[in-house]
Amino acid sequence: MLKPRFNTRTQPGFVFIALFTFFALYLPIGALVAYSFNAAESLSRWDGFSFRWFVSAWENNAVQDAAIRSMIIAIWAAVLSTIAATMAALATTRTQPYRGLTFKYAVINQPLMVPEIVTAVALLIVFSRIKVWTGYSGLGYLILAHTAFCIPFAYLPIRARLESMDLTLERAAADLYATPWMTFRRVTLPLLRPAIIAGFMLAFVISLDDVVITEFVKSGGQDTLPTYMLGQLRRETTPEINAIATVFLALSTVLVMIFFFINKRKQ
Repeated sequence: MLKPRFNTRTQPGFVFIALFTFFALYLPIGALVAYSFNAAESLSRWDGFSFRWFVSAWENNAVQDAAIRSMIIAIWAAVLSTIAATMAALATTRTQPYRGLTFKYAVINQPLMVPEIVTAVALLIVFSRIKVWTGYSGLGYLILAHTAFCIPFAYLPIRARLESMDLTLERAAADLYATPWMTFRRVTLPLLRPAIIAGFMLAFVISLDDVVITEFVKSGGQDTLPTYMLGQLRRETTPEINAIATVFLALSTVLVMIFFFINKRKQ
């Protein structure tokens, strides 16, 4: 007689553990969203439903500048890191295994293994010397720092997709005298597009909400939205911070939904 297949749902305490996990994860987020609609100026007192703090954040020039700056940095960092990650994934998967390939994996994924504060301090030291030599102190440093940090996040889904792809179509294209570039453009890239979009969106979100690296690398007057929120928490906390965080949450949810529908349509 065959033994029944193992099913986690039938294990004792599964429902309780699952509900407790969801409760612990989403209760703080729910409280944050709820109090972003609070009419009171205090985070500890509820005075009724209001869009007051969303309007306040929308009309706040500092928030507007920080939001635009965050979007510029995140878009550039996501584009550059996705391009670099795609090239790195192709170089490390479309080749015969050789000595040193594992070391290259480790180097590419290094920002994931090293504490972010270490990466931030290292970038601060390097960029501070470059600022002295060049006199330039613009957003380019933040874009480069975010790009370097986001490359492994974009690399992982792209590499996973390449490793799971069947090489039959690529070999067939080569047999039909297609050049490597034509094979990539007509065969590999269309199959790889969902992973590239996933890598781009992941890199975009990681860059958009980064605090540690931004706090160390930025110059005066270059606050992003997360560092602006951190600065406000050090001074005076109002539900305006909740409203900004709620918008961040909504943006992340929209990005996930867009990626889901793109994948569904592709399938």
